[in-house]
Parts: sequence; C-alpha cells; structure tokens
Amino acid sequence: MPNTIHDGAKNNSPPCASWRLEDQSVLLELSGDWHRGGPDVTTIGNSSGRSADRYDVQKLGAFDSMLPAFLLAHLRAHPLPSGTTPSFEGLPLNLCGLLKLALAVPEEIGAQITKPVSRAARLGKLSLKAWKSTLDVIEFVGQCSMSMGRLICGRARFRKQDLWLSVQECGIEALPIVTLISFLIGMILAFVGNAQLTNFGANLLVADLVAIAMVREMGVVMTAIIMSGRTGAAFAAHIGSMNANEEIDALRTSGFNPFDYLVLPRLLALVIMMPMLTIYSNVVGILGGMMVGSMVGIPTVLFWNETLLSVNLTNASLGVIKSVFFGAAIAVSGCMQGMRAGRSSAAVGQATTHAIVAAITWVVVLDSAFAAIFTLLNI
Repeated sequence: MPNTIHDGAKNNSPPCASWRLEDQSVLLELSGDWHRGGPDVTTIGNSSGRSADRYDVQKLGAFDSMLPAFLLAHLRAHPLPSGTTPSFEGLPLNLCGLLKLALAVPEEIGAQITKPVSRAARLGKLSLKAWKSTLDVIEFVGQCSMSMGRLICGRARFRKQDLWLSVQECGIEALPIVTLISFLIGMILAFVGNAQLTNFGANLLVADLVAIAMVREMGVVMTAIIMSGRTGAAFAAHIGSMNANEEIDALRTSGFNPFDYLVLPRLLALVIMMPMLTIYSNVVGILGGMMVGSMVGIPTVLFWNETLLSVNLTNASLGVIKSVFFGAAIAVSGCMQGMRAGRSSAAVGQATTHAIVAAITWVVVLDSAFAAIFTLLNI
C-alpha cells in the first residue's frame, strides 16, 4: 500500500476524510491520494469538536505534505487538556513521527492565518491606542514637571556641560538653516504681497504684510518646524541609542534619574533658545522682505519706517510667547520617543520619525489654539 510521502505521484483518486463514531471513540478514515495542487479534500461527517482517537488508512494512497498539514491543522484546532497527548493509532510510522515533531514546536503567531477584522474592532483598537498614547504623554509631562520642580529646589542632578552643549546644538548650530528659511519666507511674502497690492497702488503696505506675518506667525512657526526636524529628531535618536545600548538602565543602576540627567538639560536648552531663534527669524524675514521691496521700487527707508509703524510691542511679543510652548513641545516629543524607543537600530529610526511627526503636529495644534485665544482676546 503506497502510504508513503511521495511528491511526484499522480493523483488517482480524490482525497477524502470520513469521521465516524465507534464505541464512544472518534475514528478518522483517510482515503485517496493527497497531493498539493490536486482535488479539494472531501470531508464526510464531523469530529464533534474532538481530535481523532484512531485512524483508518486502509484506503489511503500516496500523499505529500498536504496530509500532515490537514491533520496538524485539526489537532491544533482541537487541543487536548494539559498533560495529555493526541493519539496516532493507525497512522503510518513516518507520518506519526512528522506530526509529533510538528506538535513539539509551538506555532508562531505570525504564521497563523489572520481573520478579517471588522470596522468596529479596528475603531476600538485605534481608540485604545490613542487613549494609551494620551496617558503616556500625560505621564511623561508629569515626570518632566517633577524634574523641573527638583531643579527649582536645587535637587536635580545633571552635568552643566550637557546643558551648554544642548544650548549650542539648539542655538548657534541652528542659525544657518534658520537664516536661510526665514530669509526665503520673507522674500516669498513680499513677492506675493506686492503682486496683489500693486493692483491697488498700495505696494508700500508690503512692509506691513511681511512684518506682521513674520512676528505673529511665520517666524515662530517656521522656526519650530525647523527645530522639530533638526533638534527634536536629534534628541530622539540620541536618547533612543542610549536606550538600545542599555545606558539608561546603567544610569538608573548608578542612582541617577534619567529625566534629570537626559531630559531636563535638553528641555531647558530648547525652551531658552526658541525665543531667541524666533526673534532672530523675525528680523531675518523682514530683511528678506526689505530686499524684495527695494527690487520692486520701495525705498529701504520707507520700508523700514512702515515696518516700525506696523509692529508694536503686542504683535512682537505674540510669537515670542508661543515659542516657549513650542520649544517645550518639541523637546518633550523628542525625548519621549527616545525614552520609549525599543532596543534595536530599527526602533531608534522609528522613534526618530515619530518624534518629528509628533513635534510638528503639536506645533500646529498649539498654534491653532493660540490663534483662537488671541482672536477671543481681540489681540
């Protein structure tokens, strides 16, 4: 009887699995030729939710991996109580050995066929994930607040060199890219404003447009976006690499608080430098608009005087106030993703990407909130 594994055999009869109940035991009769790519398996009867107690292979022909896969799927779908083993009575010896070997290894979760998930289930998972992320943010902000409180009380321990190094990275080293972007933004605002205001003979108001747009919105927002992609990502990559190399665990073991030692200097540095970078960005953007104004026939002196008339202390301070909150949001996003990163190089890359996205998202959300507040206050 050709009941051995044979991949190349020709299919002579379709495979069939027939379940019968005999003497309170479940009998599975296997017949036909079982080959990949052959006819579908015909199932007769049902197993009543039990695995087979005995097997009848008198009519079984040639088979390949299709038969053990069928039997293995049934055995795993109907597991026996702990401490008991399935019965292989009646099966060929080679098939028994193959099944025992397969059952000895736990099934990988990724190898299982995933069942389709309903929209309600997906929405529930997204809601739970969003809620967990919200709780993580609240917890991290609370830890940062406690670290700031320890600093005020003089009990926070960190190296001053780390603070000054972070100030240098967040401030002086960011000046070239901030200069370029702010200058170009000021030029773009001036070009667009001049193209529209010239139709009304009011091209001098280009100075008002550039100045107010820069000091209220564009200067601080563009600076925050630049720092999100530059500094926030650097924070996440640096701390994430330390987490992957178990350096943060070493700090805890040595008695250092990771928030005081790693997060606090970066948070302070970015909160301190963001207002300065914002003021610098405003000035550079106005200079870019002034250059365009001189190109389209607006004298530099008139442009400057109109800028001074349009910008008062209130307008000039709005962007600076927002920059403090933007800096805190960027620092928290970058450090949080770094502290929560996994212990692999791929996880560090994912943390960096998440830090950039989260920082820019928080900048836009905060800016929208400030816009609504300033509108309500008629500022």
